[in-house]
Amino acid sequence: MPDNLKRVLFIDRDGTLILEPEDEQIDSFAKLKFYPGALQYLPRIAKELDFELILVSNQDGLGTSSHPEENFWPVHHFVIDTFAAEGVVFAKEHIDKTFPHENADTRKPGIGMLGEYFDPSKYNLSESFVIGDRVNDVKLAQNLGARAIWLRANDQLGALENVDIDPTVVALETMDWKTVYEFLKLGTRTAEHHRKTNETDIFIQLNLDGSGKSEIETGLPFFDHMLDQIARHGALDLTIKAKGDLHIDEHHTIEDTGIALGEVFLKVLGDKRGIERYSYTLPMDDCLAQVALDFGGRNWIVWDAEFKREKIGDMPTEMFFHFFKSFSDASKSNLNIKAEGDNEHHKIEAIFKAFAKSIKKAVRRDADHMQLPSTKGVL
Repeated sequence: MPDNLKRVLFIDRDGTLILEPEDEQIDSFAKLKFYPGALQYLPRIAKELDFELILVSNQDGLGTSSHPEENFWPVHHFVIDTFAAEGVVFAKEHIDKTFPHENADTRKPGIGMLGEYFDPSKYNLSESFVIGDRVNDVKLAQNLGARAIWLRANDQLGALENVDIDPTVVALETMDWKTVYEFLKLGTRTAEHHRKTNETDIFIQLNLDGSGKSEIETGLPFFDHMLDQIARHGALDLTIKAKGDLHIDEHHTIEDTGIALGEVFLKVLGDKRGIERYSYTLPMDDCLAQVALDFGGRNWIVWDAEFKREKIGDMPTEMFFHFFKSFSDASKSNLNIKAEGDNEHHKIEAIFKAFAKSIKKAVRRDADHMQLPSTKGVL
């Protein structure tokens, strides 16, 4: 797709730029309140990013006795002028005046007003977003072939219109304009990776900016439990499906999972601009684990953790080191792991949790400081 195509933010007004009153009609200055953060972060989006801004709003019965235009326009112009003074200029405003029962194709989620944006020589709708607070804003994104940023504060708004949506259209669900700004500026860090050898077949799906969801299947329940700690305590969304030659032993499955996980981290981190470097110390009852992690582009591991049992659950303790070394080698990261304590289960679980917390800190990005964390100019 050509680089000169415009990306668009189709932005709702009521409930998105300004708060919506109980009667869902802002027809006087007494009812006007700006949405928290909108005047702070939408100007940053307009200044720092390359989106064309388009206002799209349903105003039920505008111009009728129930919603007189002489009440609407002064407030509307004040809102638009206020944002313009902060650098937010809408290229166009599309305001539908019909009632829901009229089923007009110009009314959101209809696209009757938005035909010009389907010009493939001018616009890239697949990289565009609809920002709004109602389910019909999500449906509008679906109808446009765009994605939705849902300021989801009240599911009752628009519920009577019985709109069915595809949940995969929702790229971000939040109530916070700062989160919207960071999402649009930083983007998402997701990747899929498939590694297949004669011994193993491993599929991994990773979202570094997730919420801790996991779906782990390696055939080794204790290993699954440890990998789940990475997702949960690292705030990652992680899917791992591993099929290995467990009829022989556990070695290849554990080692190759470590390799594949390291490879997908290397892939999803990209140039590592804006990330932090961090270590983490975590106690668990009698045990203390310390994990220092650096995604600096050089693989090295220091392992100082002794286990006296041959297995914990169905996982050989000798494979703990192999897993982390495999991750370090494949992700080109420096790992320094130390642990002490008497309870072997607590010891390895503390290591995995500290590892997860180290990842969470190391991959965190600051939208205001997107420099490379290195004087070398490359990681």
